Amino acid sequence: MSRTPAEKNMWVNDRGDPPLAKDEREINERYIRGEGRIVIETNREKLPGFVGSMKEPGYLDLRPFYQRRPRWSHKKQSLLIESFIMNIPVPPVFLYEKEYNSYEVMDGQQRITAIRDFYENRFELEGLEMWPELNGRKYHNLPEKLKAGVDRRSITSIVLLKESTADEEAAWALRETVFERLNTGGVELEHQEIRNALYQGALNDLLFELARLDAFRNAWGIPRFVENEIEKNPEVLSNSIFSKMEDLEIILRFFALRHADHYRRGMQGFLDLYTQKASAFKEEDIGLLRQLFITSLNVAVEIYGDKVFRPFDPEAGDWEKRPHKAFHDAVMIGISNRLDKIAEFPKHRDAIIEGTRQLFRDHPKGTFTGRGNSKNDVQERIRLYGEMLGKVVG
Repeated sequence: MSRTPAEKNMWVNDRGDPPLAKDEREINERYIRGEGRIVIETNREKLPGFVGSMKEPGYLDLRPFYQRRPRWSHKKQSLLIESFIMNIPVPPVFLYEKEYNSYEVMDGQQRITAIRDFYENRFELEGLEMWPELNGRKYHNLPEKLKAGVDRRSITSIVLLKESTADEEAAWALRETVFERLNTGGVELEHQEIRNALYQGALNDLLFELARLDAFRNAWGIPRFVENEIEKNPEVLSNSIFSKMEDLEIILRFFALRHADHYRRGMQGFLDLYTQKASAFKEEDIGLLRQLFITSLNVAVEIYGDKVFRPFDPEAGDWEKRPHKAFHDAVMIGISNRLDKIAEFPKHRDAIIEGTRQLFRDHPKGTFTGRGNSKNDVQERIRLYGEMLGKVVG
């Protein structure tokens, strides 16, 4: 099985999940040690000062692209500014102190972006309900008293301090828990949206890059990628796989489930764990993963054509209309483990397709469509497909 240099050692010091406290004494001791509790501070700052602090190098990591693909419209941004004009209380933003006096946004990214963009004159006010006479104005040409009034307003930030955890893995878990709890109101975030808000890095960038491939998008029914696609091709947001970032998760599953021997915490928890450990990946690791995914994808498409990643339905005698994540896992990992036989795949295309049909005849449909996501379930479907492929190509 192909492994990048960092992947070969990523599980060496893995401590596994800590044991649960056995009795009240151990529960009390855990609480006294401060485990599972956060250390916070609350700050309140006038809007001009808050915007100014964002210009300081390394002070605030806003990352507007990583949190959610849909962005606030100018109208929604304008209504926030109108709330400041009217002195309507605005919810606090939540920050994480990743290094001393260096923060990243856990909740409130859209509000912060709106405040910054307004003070930098990036949009005109529109759709105001109580102050319609200000529509079309930017910050720089607000009436004098209105501008002074906005400048008097403050934003509250609640900061999760670095002292909250003792080690990096615990910090990842705590940040994710806090972020998820903060974002359970309104539109609940998907697991991959949370990962992309918290785990930025080279692997995260690679997921976005690979999710733009024509072959990948064709397989999953996502419109072809164009630059600035949300602006130029807004209908892409109507595709649920894209809008919920499931495309990124599908690719992440391929990378992570190659390590299914270490699978724990369920599917989402294991993807979190792999992503955390991938923070140590170097450029060489990312390059090898990129090539592994692209090559495996191209082979899969060459074999199955427009039916790639679609399960076979023995009762109907045909392939299903939609691809399945769990079957994608088995196909991609099976192919990636036999790329030394890549020259054999085109020769045995018909045999591989028939072997795939036979897998679905011989095993319950749920085996390959993810009805079970235990460690045994995941390993079994990967094993079955891999064995079939091995018998055909050697």
